[in-house]
Amino acid sequence: MPVKIVLNKNAPQGSVPVKIYTDEIEPQALQQLKNIAQLPIIHSHVAAMPDVHLGKGATVGSVIPTVSAVIPSAVGVDIGCGMNAVRTSLHAHQLPDNLKALREAIEVKVPIGQGRHKMISARESACKLLAPGVDRLFEKHPGLLKKLHQPQKTWVTQMGTLGGGNHFIEICLDENNAVWVMLHSGSRGIGNAIGQHFIQLARKDMTGHMHNLPDKDLAYFSEGNLHFEDYIQAVNWAQEYARTNRQEMMKLVLNCLKNHLPKFTLTSEAINCHHNYVMRERHFERDVFVTRKGAISAKKDQLGIIPGSMGAKSYIVRGRGNAESFHSCAHGAGRKMSRTAARQRFTRQDLEEQTRGVQCRKDKGVIDEIPAAYKDIDRVMDNQSDLVEVEHTLRQVICIKG
Repeated sequence: MPVKIVLNKNAPQGSVPVKIYTDEIEPQALQQLKNIAQLPIIHSHVAAMPDVHLGKGATVGSVIPTVSAVIPSAVGVDIGCGMNAVRTSLHAHQLPDNLKALREAIEVKVPIGQGRHKMISARESACKLLAPGVDRLFEKHPGLLKKLHQPQKTWVTQMGTLGGGNHFIEICLDENNAVWVMLHSGSRGIGNAIGQHFIQLARKDMTGHMHNLPDKDLAYFSEGNLHFEDYIQAVNWAQEYARTNRQEMMKLVLNCLKNHLPKFTLTSEAINCHHNYVMRERHFERDVFVTRKGAISAKKDQLGIIPGSMGAKSYIVRGRGNAESFHSCAHGAGRKMSRTAARQRFTRQDLEEQTRGVQCRKDKGVIDEIPAAYKDIDRVMDNQSDLVEVEHTLRQVICIKG
């Protein structure tokens, strides 16, 4: 589907258009998009994906091109959060009838929620290349250590861990009943600390200009600013940490499967994509920083992952390279209900009914992740047929959440 709504079509002075790939968007999210469009650093227009919804600072599901500037709160605090997926040579009939034991075995191997590895079993080899960068960061910004509220080496013990919220590990079946492993996580506590630290610095640096901002959370660093290069280095480091974190988790999950399932190989190249990040790219004849907050890159023929909610389908997609979307697409189903509202509205019985056939937690601790709290993933996919084409349709049989 093409763009469904255009805000600021005849862009008023000091604002750019906003192109939205859905007509299903709440008023608060529309206002956030209008606020972003007023910033003097925006290039061409802002794009909003079909899963767009209200976020903190910037709208989730937005693609924001900026000239010689970056907005830390638009990237957010889960820097580099994204997806990793691989297809195995296994098929559905090779999975055990009772999947609970396999789910529990994975939960033992991969720390979930607030859990982390003990130092003796930490993924230290994966951290060696990252260590010099974070040491420089701690040296220049000692305030980061205070925000961590944990020992300095926590970033090492959290490497290869899931976290909580909407992060997950899934075992899925595709349209041919081939077994896939798919997971969703980010830069853990260290990424959160980096995000918070630089969001506060941006507000501080713009103290004298805050009255010109439509929202204080849209404070930004301009090139040449004292903290601009520090933030770029920090966010690139956190994005690499997030990518490596997913790779390490995938290794742990696959090793666990090898101990519980028949011998198998991997039959597809791993897909590892961010959906909360910033990158230098060229669009509409200008070099810009593109922030994708709840969106993935969908360049021509680029593979990506678009997960549904617990109990819903997910998709492996191939990008169409749509210029209007800045070569982007949705990152998932997108919430239509806050976590608080979901906990108030739904019961454990509702969760059990909506996740029937999926081996997962079905307790009150994950009610806020119930499928009904999310948008219809099929409608999201219909709305972005101009952005991606579907390669595989997956359905989960095991879903692990922190």
